[in-house]
Amino acid sequence: MATHAGPARSGFGFEPPDRGGQILVEGATFVASRPGGDIEGSTEGLFVRDARIISRWRLRVDGEPVDPLGGFTAEPFAGVFVCQSRVRDGHTEPTLLVERRRYVGSGMREDLTLKNFGGESAGVTLSIDIAADFADLFAVKLGRLSELLPEVTVNPGSEVWSAVARQGQRERAVHVHAPGASVSTDGISFQIVVPPHGEWNTSVAVTAEVDGQELPMRFPLDTPLEMTGPAQLIAEWQQASPIVRADSLALQVAVNRAQEDLAGLRLADPTEPDLTVIAAGAPWFMALFGRDSLITSAFTLAVHPGLAVGTLRALARHQGVTLDPLSEEEPGRILHELRFGADVSLALGRADRYYGSVDATPLFVILLGKLARWGANPEIVEELLPAADAALHWITNYGDRDGDGYVEYQRATDRGLRNQGWKDSSDGINFADGTLAQPPIALVEVQAYVYGAYVARAELAAIHGDEEAAAHWSRQASSLQRNFNRDFWLADRGYFCVGLDAEKRPIDALASNMGHALWTGIAEPDKAQAVADHLLGPEMFTGYGIRTLARSMGAYNPASYHNGSVWPHDTALCVAGLMRYGFTDHARRVAAGLIEAAAFFSGRLPELFCGFDRGEVPGPVPYPTSCSPQAWASAAPIGILTALLGLEPDVPASTLRLGPSLPPEWGAVAIDDIPLGTTHLNIAVDVDGGLTWSGAEGLTVAAR
Repeated sequence: MATHAGPARSGFGFEPPDRGGQILVEGATFVASRPGGDIEGSTEGLFVRDARIISRWRLRVDGEPVDPLGGFTAEPFAGVFVCQSRVRDGHTEPTLLVERRRYVGSGMREDLTLKNFGGESAGVTLSIDIAADFADLFAVKLGRLSELLPEVTVNPGSEVWSAVARQGQRERAVHVHAPGASVSTDGISFQIVVPPHGEWNTSVAVTAEVDGQELPMRFPLDTPLEMTGPAQLIAEWQQASPIVRADSLALQVAVNRAQEDLAGLRLADPTEPDLTVIAAGAPWFMALFGRDSLITSAFTLAVHPGLAVGTLRALARHQGVTLDPLSEEEPGRILHELRFGADVSLALGRADRYYGSVDATPLFVILLGKLARWGANPEIVEELLPAADAALHWITNYGDRDGDGYVEYQRATDRGLRNQGWKDSSDGINFADGTLAQPPIALVEVQAYVYGAYVARAELAAIHGDEEAAAHWSRQASSLQRNFNRDFWLADRGYFCVGLDAEKRPIDALASNMGHALWTGIAEPDKAQAVADHLLGPEMFTGYGIRTLARSMGAYNPASYHNGSVWPHDTALCVAGLMRYGFTDHARRVAAGLIEAAAFFSGRLPELFCGFDRGEVPGPVPYPTSCSPQAWASAAPIGILTALLGLEPDVPASTLRLGPSLPPEWGAVAIDDIPLGTTHLNIAVDVDGGLTWSGAEGLTVAAR
């Protein structure tokens, strides 16, 4: 995700904007800036389609920087910075305030207001220093700017500042439109007289060109903000979102923030603009990621099933069809990462599509099965069945490398990820003594996902009346479950191992991965109690979430990326698994802790946070290079709320099960307009746990 504090999900690291800085996102555009809105750090900038089109954006009043007073995010794509100028001659304190209202989307718009609280007119030069290095996203992440920057030409014109970059056959350009400004190679400036107790306003727009094609401005200067595309999309998203009401302020804020962040992380595939998918996270993962997008979509089926439809369709269109060692593409394989515009010489596998994920392929089938159960249009499910069957073909013919019934991974070249499960840092898979496991590796959660894929395909076959296929995939699931519980269970320790290494030795670390075996149901019931107790034991449960690695393990470090930190999505999957096996007290404790942790992050759960015990420090400790917002972390509150409500629809079978078991500190919780196929569900749980519901026409409801 340059030298950094932890391994990166895509093999790289980054230094985030200065603490207190702001990240705004809209589609494949994001801007990372300092607390007052300036851009000048090594990893700050305005990025469009994986290139930094603005690398410096410094506002000055009479040549002096302004001091930030506060920054606010109104929408995922909109932010406000309030700043004051330095003390002017004849005054004892500042009298000029600057408000910067910023909007991003295929470029950037900044509305500037200068307010004079002095008793006489202020003659002011307001300037913005501008630079564009057109650095590739990966070059920024790697800290390799000096050797990889393209040739840039700056062209100042009348009220427009422009820069053009040429590198090989590619040409990019950026234009800064500043009506009424003087323009130089260094930027733009305005000569202003602001009357006493008056104000001055202007707007500046940044537009981008790629290979001669100007990207349409998402916030045109001549269009009211409420009429712009991003504002309308947000309004439509909010209108379509179920209404959640909770007595718990922490839960209410976390769910609301999740909805807002997921709206901002939506993006369209430039080659298929009709598909809306979810990006993995800001700042560096504003792209479609197989694993991340699939799990995020699974968490959000109760609020926005359309995300699952778009994600599945997009991944099916880019599903592997050939053998390519560099990109690790294989027939039927679901991609790990899809990039548009990045320098492929720096990307994983040196390709815009990289397939080095061992778990995205079974997760694809799992999500399709869940989508069908939640009442998706049968035509959509049928459309995606061939992709699901191709994915299953990959599992049995390519994923299972040695024919032992388990799916293993080993990268094809040194350009790929060494570890290809969700803990994909180079040191993320290790034995209890800290020794690194050697590939090929069969991970515990991957076998759980494969089991879930087999079960999902059997159910899909049953829906379509294909009894033979349903029986076949049920047998596959039963066989895998039997062998898995034999080979992955450490009877002397009472937990599932992390995986099997190249020599088929159990990788004996106590880790959170085994919680995913509860999520899909592969764990036999007689083993589930021990797994649940380990997950909630002091070695793993911090009070805020479940550690990725138990603190008694040799590689444990609470401030590591994968070896002792807490990942909200991982914890949320464990919560869903605990509820599946009936461990409601365990699930409530973990869910309450995670939502309490969210409150320390203003409601927005980050990609991960450090795994210190609750009693050691006053609150959850941030991980320094964590993505935020990050899709599956943002979706985690929705995922755990869905799980604790016991929502288990089977629309094709016309049934719905409800079994809420909420933490008592949450009080009453209600959700209106949960989509279930062609109907909707309203559900309310009172402070005593009493359940009422309405809607769900045509479904037989079994409520506890």
